[in-house]
Amino acid sequence: MFAHFTLPDVPDVARRTVTMVLVIGVAALVACVSFDKPLLGLGACIGLGLGTLNFRMIGQSVDRVTASGVENKRRPLAINTLGRLGIITVVTLGLMTLSHQLGFGILAGLAVFQVILLANVARSMAKSGPMTSVEDVINTNVIDDNIGYTPPPPPAVGSPDETRGGA
Repeated sequence: MFAHFTLPDVPDVARRTVTMVLVIGVAALVACVSFDKPLLGLGACIGLGLGTLNFRMIGQSVDRVTASGVENKRRPLAINTLGRLGIITVVTLGLMTLSHQLGFGILAGLAVFQVILLANVARSMAKSGPMTSVEDVINTNVIDDNIGYTPPPPPAVGSPDETRGGA
């Protein structure tokens, strides 16, 4: 599915995402202040900022792990991801205890960031050309996964007059 998503598309996705986050953050802040909920707007901006920071840190983490030459790249990336998400969760819950409006604004900002990022990735993938069908993707993965694999022989079937499950 991500075969159509090339490396040069990543900076474009990042640029569009950050631009949209800035526009939506300002709009959310203005809207919330006009409805007399400034902490909700501030929280939305903080959540959008945390989402953007996390997105940037993912790229740095992948670059660092790739440059280190570690054989098992999943483990350091998983530890970094858990650390980042843990910090974001602690910050969000901590601020939620101070103010519910601020905390819910942060949660909304984080959710909106994910939707924006997903929309930009989908746009890039759709723009890069026709996607293959689901069957082609499944068949390709099955063929690639089964190279050098010999299936076990089918189990022996008993005779039809054999009694089963009873006396």
